[in-house]
Amino acid sequence: MDDIEILHIKRLDFTFSPKPWPFAAERRAEIDAYFVALQRERPAIWNGRVLVMYDKAHADGVFSGRFLETDFASFVAWSGWGRPPAGIIGCFGAAGILAADGAFLLGVMGAHTANAGHIYFPCGTPDAGDIVDGKVDFDVSVRRELKEETGLDISEFDVEPGWTTVIAGARIANIKLLRSAENAETLRARILRHLASERQPELSDIYIVRRPADFDAAMPPYITAFLRWHFAGSGDLPSAPQ
Repeated sequence: MDDIEILHIKRLDFTFSPKPWPFAAERRAEIDAYFVALQRERPAIWNGRVLVMYDKAHADGVFSGRFLETDFASFVAWSGWGRPPAGIIGCFGAAGILAADGAFLLGVMGAHTANAGHIYFPCGTPDAGDIVDGKVDFDVSVRRELKEETGLDISEFDVEPGWTTVIAGARIANIKLLRSAENAETLRARILRHLASERQPELSDIYIVRRPADFDAAMPPYITAFLRWHFAGSGDLPSAPQ
């Protein structure tokens, strides 16, 4: 956790400033071969378009950055190869669902997805649908991913102002804390009913975390860092530099 930074962010200011991503062109043949092999294992995966960050800064409580558009095959290959230096960062929004009894609800990714078996908050790589008036709007992204993955509407929650931004190397999670008036088991049952109604849900299960003892090896480091901080009391979280 030493190489992970967690910040209070008042506002995100992300712009869509398209430009080529050299990595995607220079390693095209390798990327295509990697993606063909991935699709052979998980035929439901398709090569859409996604947004990735290539420039960032944070000051005065504002986290800013610029995004370019690329194909999902290039992004997933870069991720699968350990996120080598390539001029980009995987930056995304996530819905931190916090139940009334103090437990968090995380999704277990389905076997047909690119991150099969991984456990984390509802989230997704931003795409063109998140661009509003030239801005990459993570409120839009989080609202959509929450609804698609869990069937829950963000209007049901007490939405905490600002974001908790977890910087973990070439991955940056911007977590929007969503407080529910329902307990964890009730929320889980509701989400499972939604998953059962879908032909091919993105999630295979809902995992409840009440304490660090509930952590699972399938959780990425940014998730366990955030949860460990939260369960420790979250009193020492710095704000972005003033």
